Amino acid sequence: MSDINIRIAGRAGRITLSRPHALNALSYDMCRAVAAALEAWRDTDAVDLVVMDATGDKAFCAGGDIAELYDHGRAGNFAYGQQFWRDEYRMNAALADYPKPVVSLMQGFTMGGGVGLGCHGSHRVVGDSSQIAMPECGIGLIPDVGGSLILARAPGRLGDYIGLSCARLGAGDAIHAGFADHFIPQEHWPELIAELETSGQTDAITRAAQPAPPSPLAAQQAEIDALFAGSDLAAILDALDSTDSVFARDTAKKVGRNSPLAMACTVAILRQLRDGQPTIRDALKLEYRYTSRATELGDFLEGIRAQIIDKDRSPRWLYAGQDVPQDAVAQMLAPLGDQGLTL
Repeated sequence: MSDINIRIAGRAGRITLSRPHALNALSYDMCRAVAAALEAWRDTDAVDLVVMDATGDKAFCAGGDIAELYDHGRAGNFAYGQQFWRDEYRMNAALADYPKPVVSLMQGFTMGGGVGLGCHGSHRVVGDSSQIAMPECGIGLIPDVGGSLILARAPGRLGDYIGLSCARLGAGDAIHAGFADHFIPQEHWPELIAELETSGQTDAITRAAQPAPPSPLAAQQAEIDALFAGSDLAAILDALDSTDSVFARDTAKKVGRNSPLAMACTVAILRQLRDGQPTIRDALKLEYRYTSRATELGDFLEGIRAQIIDKDRSPRWLYAGQDVPQDAVAQMLAPLGDQGLTL
């Protein structure tokens, strides 16, 4: 497949996203190809570790190929999106639980579906240009592909801020928030990959890693924790509106652009995932309750229309300008019974 290059090089199973003209957006076929490679390499002695990278300077993977989902959804084919998300989430779970090291090198944009690819492995590398984000609330979805678990585990209420504001994280912020492990300048990546392929050992990553750049969000942690401490979206919005600071005003503008329904459900999901010791599988099953309904009952199609298709940046959101009813959140996150995600 020209969009993805899957092969064995030395001791490494190699996955290279090669769709730079589309910022390496993850198509359904690419998703299935990754899943098949992981299954094939799981028990073979020829592969000691998996190394994922991407061609081009702009992006590791800027998200899923949502144009496919939009076209099918507009035609009333909601089953297509449900199948896409089922298979993508199974691939995400396979990466998170993989019995061999999984190394990802994430330059440029790593967003949405790219987070599901690059941020669940054992050795997650960022570099000078890295920009990681979960921008789903801006298109009527919730942070998914297991990203909700990373957000729930982020320090304090940083996950709520990242999910609701769609903030982009540079290398320092990404490591602080739990999306990445190591900072290695990108000029060293080719040499690092060659050593990983030759040795099949991850020691080279530790040797190449440098101190992470400062995290601006870490410096804002106390204010973020105070602003996002509310139990629901309405409380968070009230805190943002009533706080007279540059950060609060800027955050309120960012949050105000996004789907109220998606944000309310995001808050509910993160609150639930902070209880107990949830696994990646728990998070994916909870996310699927929303995404499986998003095309038919949520803001997803309108979000894609406004941001990607018509590009008027003027979405007509459900519950715009009003509090999201609790029963609407409950409807989107209700158990799916026999239609729930199985992993």
